[in-house]
Amino acid sequence: MSTKQDWEWLAAGSEYQTAVAIQQLLEEGKVIEANQGLYELIESMGKSKRLAMKSQLIRLMVHIIKWKSQPERRGSSWANTIFLARQEIEDIYEEVPSLNRDFIESVWEQCFQKAVKQAEFEMRKAKCHLLSLSWSEVFEEEYILEDNEENLEQN
Repeated sequence: MSTKQDWEWLAAGSEYQTAVAIQQLLEEGKVIEANQGLYELIESMGKSKRLAMKSQLIRLMVHIIKWKSQPERRGSSWANTIFLARQEIEDIYEEVPSLNRDFIESVWEQCFQKAVKQAEFEMRKAKCHLLSLSWSEVFEEEYILEDNEENLEQN
C-alpha cells in the first residue's frame, strides 16, 4: 500500500482489512505509510456515518410526509418507523458527536427534497403539498395513533 487511491479503495471496501494493514505496517515500523492508511480509514468511516445520518433523516422525513399527507392511511408501522428513525439518528449522534444539529441543518433541504420524491413515489405519485418540515415536526412532534385510527387499521 503506498498510494492514496490504494488506501481509499481498501478503506471503502473493508474498514477491518484497512485496520489490519495499518497494524501490519506499524509492526514493520512503516509509520508514514500507516498514517496515510489511518487518515483514509478515518475519512471513510466519517463518510459512512454521514451517509447513515442522511439516510435516516430521509427515512424519517418520508414517513412524516406520508403521515401528514395521508391521515386516512396512518398505521402503527409508520409510527414505529418514525420512532426507530429518531432512535437511529440519536445513536449516530452519540457515536459521532460532530453529526449534530448543525450537520443536520446543513443537509436538511437536500434530504427534504429527496424525502418528498420518495414519499410521492410511495404514495403512488400523489403530490406532496408540504413545502417544508420544521425541526419540531421532525424531532419533537409525537406521531401516535388515536384509538379510532388503530381500530380502522385493524379492520
